[in-house]
Amino acid sequence: MTDRSSAADKPPVWALPTSLTDPRPVVIACVIGWIVAIIVTLIVAGTSSPILPTCYAGLGIGAIGVAIFLIQRAAARRGTRGAQRGLV
Repeated sequence: MTDRSSAADKPPVWALPTSLTDPRPVVIACVIGWIVAIIVTLIVAGTSSPILPTCYAGLGIGAIGVAIFLIQRAAARRGTRGAQRGLV
């Protein structure tokens, strides 16, 4: 015997609230975190700290991520076919 379940037997899939799917708070928090890390490193260890390049790299990679996010969001708003969905 085979077990065939219909679509009616499956539980409904609920949509997540927009507060959980919005990436902007996470992006903003991460960029602010790297800025704070740079400031704290400069105050505590000075400019000769080996941690400082890591903080600069984190901020730079975060800036690249923000740029990609903004480009993808603009493409989604335009309705470009290859754009991610849900960024509007």
